[in-house]
Amino acid sequence: MLSLLASFPARANAQIELPAPLAQLRATLASVGERAPGRAAIAVRDLATGYTSGYNMNEVMPAASTIKIPIMVEVFRQMAEGNFDLNRRVELLPGDRDWGSGDIAASPVGVTFPVSTLLAQMITVSDNTAANMLIRLVGRRHINKTMAHLGLHHTHLTDYIRTAEWSVRTTLRTTPSDMVKLLGDMAKDRLIDQWSSKQMISILEHQEINTLLPEPLPQIPIAHKTGSFDDTLNDVGIVYAEEPYVIAVLTTNLPSLGAGRQSIHRVSRVAYAHFEQLAKWRAANGPQMLAQPVDQTQTDATQAAPATNDNTDEDVPMWATPPPAASTTPAPSPSPN
Repeated sequence: MLSLLASFPARANAQIELPAPLAQLRATLASVGERAPGRAAIAVRDLATGYTSGYNMNEVMPAASTIKIPIMVEVFRQMAEGNFDLNRRVELLPGDRDWGSGDIAASPVGVTFPVSTLLAQMITVSDNTAANMLIRLVGRRHINKTMAHLGLHHTHLTDYIRTAEWSVRTTLRTTPSDMVKLLGDMAKDRLIDQWSSKQMISILEHQEINTLLPEPLPQIPIAHKTGSFDDTLNDVGIVYAEEPYVIAVLTTNLPSLGAGRQSIHRVSRVAYAHFEQLAKWRAANGPQMLAQPVDQTQTDATQAAPATNDNTDEDVPMWATPPPAASTTPAPSPSPN
């Protein structure tokens, strides 16, 4: 079986004091998390050292559409094994359909799509039907087995994506810690192999839903995936700032999507500001290594009252969108990417 993670030399064992911007980030994330509406869980990882800090990092949360990153990983793993390639065509079956963002659910049963198109639609516009077709192609149990093999013990997919059912909150689960580990390996070109990692990042960089983590930041590359339903708003990604980092913000039990969006904006701004300071620190002090790069410490402070602004017009809750009327004209099959 092809190794999922390439082997790399271990870091030196030198132990040095944590840079001030990273030490401050932990306290700031705890403060922001305590004031977040509903339930919030946050993790931020410095790609240079692997140092991770956050708030409720191991809290198991509804994954919503962020679960599509593990689906994509399993597709690339099986391609690396030689099971199929990006040109493999998958037939749309009635059971694949789940209404939401994208046009594939409105296509006629029996139409075929290449894997390349399904991957792009699943990630960039969060097409649920494309995701179900890929789950059927690679097998749900294989997705879960691969995540467990990678050390993501709280990320699981126990059904196809069925957004009409309330159980979708429990069938798609993950933690911020799991997501930053997965994306961190991808960012280091260690997930499956270098080609697969780069291809997956390229797909994530073409994300069309950019109202969460990217919204308050300058125009810099961000490879990310959002997820939402009625009271849940998530965004996880790799931010290519001067000092690159991985971030996962999961929120649920929200009073409104607007409140959740403001909270994710706040976390995104805070993380970016600290990594800007870290870039200056490293310019002045040089690179550093940590003997134990991943910090498992969590802050479990009580959350505060929710924010009051309910400006939700920019976010589409794709996990709660009803199907179109029966008279809707099916969309034609898209051509390969």
